[in-house]
Amino acid sequence: MRAEPGPGTGEAGGTGGTDGTEAPAKPAARVPEEPEAATAAAPAVGAAAAATAAGPRAAAKSRRFPSVTQDTARPEGGGRAIPGAVSAPARQWPMLSVLAATAAGLLATAMGHPRVGCLIIGVALIAAAVLRRLLPSVGMLAVRSRFTDMLTYGVLGVAITLLALVMEPKPWLEVPFLESAVRFTVR
Repeated sequence: MRAEPGPGTGEAGGTGGTDGTEAPAKPAARVPEEPEAATAAAPAVGAAAAATAAGPRAAAKSRRFPSVTQDTARPEGGGRAIPGAVSAPARQWPMLSVLAATAAGLLATAMGHPRVGCLIIGVALIAAAVLRRLLPSVGMLAVRSRFTDMLTYGVLGVAITLLALVMEPKPWLEVPFLESAVRFTVR
């Protein structure tokens, strides 16, 4: 036997009290205090339907990220390197030039010239540090603050360049203590 849904059973819109009385039902088109509650209440319904059901205040609220970030600052010089009327690759020329030089270095290394390839990669990173210092806006080459980017690119570029110069056989740069240090660590 199945009981018919009725007051106090919790099935036909009533919440049902413990004493058998029914609590008043909530209206269907209630305006929430916070706009996020409207979108959370009807996730399966489209955003437009949820916004119209929630009222005019929620209709103005967008689910997109704001065009201007409020809580996290962009890196210094993180804007476009060229105005927005130009195509996207042209606006990111500093990053693309560093990536192209790095790709050329990797290709030279793969072709059997590791010293030349590492030199190209090291010089590309040093050039990235110089670009970051000289240009006011470098696009995606700006990751952190200007100082941090310059320091990171510069130290990595100098380290890779020095490693390329002392690479065996026949190193182009002789470091007097390097051979004894390598012997000490290997043996």
